[in-house]
Amino acid sequence: MIRNECISLREPLPPDVGEQEPHGTEQNAFNLDQADSRLWESNRNRASVLVGSAILQLPIWGFAMSYGVFQEYYSGNWTLQGSREVTGIIGTTSNGVMYLSMPFLFALFTRRWARRRQTAALCGAALTCISFLLSSFSTHVWHLVATQGVMAALGCALIYSPTTLSLGEWFTTGNRAVAYGVVLSCKNIVGSACPFLLRALLDHYGFRIALRVWTAIAAGTGILAIFLIPIHPSSVSSSSHRTRKIPWQFLKHQTFYIYSVAIILQSSGYGIPQTYLNTYAHEVTLLSQTSATLLLTLFNIPGIVSSTFFGYLSDNKRFPLSTTTVTSISAVSSALSAFLLWGLTSQGSMALLVLFSITFGFFAGGYSATWGGVINELEHEAAQRNEAVDTGMLYGLLNGARGIGYVSGGLAGVPLLKAGGTSSVGSFGYGTTYGPLIIFTGLSSVFGGWGLLWKWKKLLHLV
Repeated sequence: MIRNECISLREPLPPDVGEQEPHGTEQNAFNLDQADSRLWESNRNRASVLVGSAILQLPIWGFAMSYGVFQEYYSGNWTLQGSREVTGIIGTTSNGVMYLSMPFLFALFTRRWARRRQTAALCGAALTCISFLLSSFSTHVWHLVATQGVMAALGCALIYSPTTLSLGEWFTTGNRAVAYGVVLSCKNIVGSACPFLLRALLDHYGFRIALRVWTAIAAGTGILAIFLIPIHPSSVSSSSHRTRKIPWQFLKHQTFYIYSVAIILQSSGYGIPQTYLNTYAHEVTLLSQTSATLLLTLFNIPGIVSSTFFGYLSDNKRFPLSTTTVTSISAVSSALSAFLLWGLTSQGSMALLVLFSITFGFFAGGYSATWGGVINELEHEAAQRNEAVDTGMLYGLLNGARGIGYVSGGLAGVPLLKAGGTSSVGSFGYGTTYGPLIIFTGLSSVFGGWGLLWKWKKLLHLV
């Protein structure tokens, strides 16, 4: 009897076992669906971040990269009080203030205020628009410096910093440099189109109406793009708990300082053609305003390709190049362009100026796209030492180094222009008022690749 009961108790088991198989299959299918859904959502967010970051290049960089058009306009249509020469520092000051403020803003929004990134970017858009609007009512040159060179630049930095942090978090080490390269290419598209847009506005309506139209453009594109950039889940989760300290161990090592000094040197010369090329073309080579504006566009167009190209070189796995090699290619080539093309231009020589704009724009414009490789190298070194590193903070500090370079170049530009004198000596660019500026641009550019010398020195010590 007991045996029969045992048998009867065991008889229902096979159906139960059989039911577990479809249940397990359903669970696996559900897990796969969830994984596919998460992957699709992640890819959609990445695409949204990339599109939003691309659009934001217009309100952030459109004015700064096209300031040479305003500089040339002020030189022929000066109606404000104060010295017209002071306007030469506005473009480089704008870039400098933006880059100098980034280390502090990146530190603030990396951990502590990660949840408030979108709100901060909207506040930055508001400050930018208010600054350009106030600028349109300027009556003295210092009003332009304060509104265009400082206030608007701070607003643009407040847009750029939190949104760029999100861009770096959504793209991993393997494709981060390419993502930065794509966004930088869009930045150069903006720099290529905006000079003609602003030139047309200045010619038809004057600088006051032009600035008000630009305010509306910056507001519309800025607000739209900010809402396209969601905060990465890792930032939300980390900021909801106790705030973690930012790791600073990388400051103990040489590599960070080598690249920072190189960026400072390269940036101090990079801003000079952006500011003075239009005026040089109009005053020295006697080109028309349209041709002068075309040069600034040609200066920015190659960056569309070069940013992606140098980003690819930094991430290239098939033919890997060291970061110092990639930065040196950019630095040395742009220096040769300044010395051999800009320096040898003569009156009416548009061909050499066009060639200079294209080659310098390509090689110098792609320099910042190598930063993805710089960050990857610093990450690799930190992993070897078993140290933590915050890539967002690193990127902010590299931008700060560029800000120091921009401000230094802008401050040096005014006395260098005066040192050139008022009369030309010889028929080439070296003999004009702009001669010292040309030499300064070439020297600072070539030293942007000095990291390669440091690498060779290390290898020689190892041999």
